[in-house]
Amino acid sequence: MTIRPAALEDRPALRELFLHTRRATFFWQTAGSFRPGDFDTQTQGEDVLVALEAGTDLTGFISIWRPDRFIHHLFVLPSRQRQGIGPALLRALPNWRVERYRLKCLTRNAAALAFYRAQGFTPIDAGVSEDGAYLLLESR
Repeated sequence: MTIRPAALEDRPALRELFLHTRRATFFWQTAGSFRPGDFDTQTQGEDVLVALEAGTDLTGFISIWRPDRFIHHLFVLPSRQRQGIGPALLRALPNWRVERYRLKCLTRNAAALAFYRAQGFTPIDAGVSEDGAYLLLESR
């Protein structure tokens, strides 16, 4: 597996991964609420790292808002989950071992909450957004 900064030519694959993975993950939301252009809008100004298998097959990505060390998105293809890609993307973040990162995770997304807790994230706050209740998590 290779992890590197996203390139312009990765955009079409990132849009597809983002669209299809969100539809599978957030099954309680209407599929029509997710659009192909969402990736561009939701990651604007963020640093994006991609995970690649065999050097070319995009299997996941992470996007962060660097000024706040805020992880905005971490998505891995459903067929490639539980194979170490998510933890590898986290470890690839700048100063992962020394800086604390934060993220919001919908409480209804039990699999993601279990993943983040296994990676050492702990809840520091809670709230409600238009998508539902969430926990604000921070890395140790």
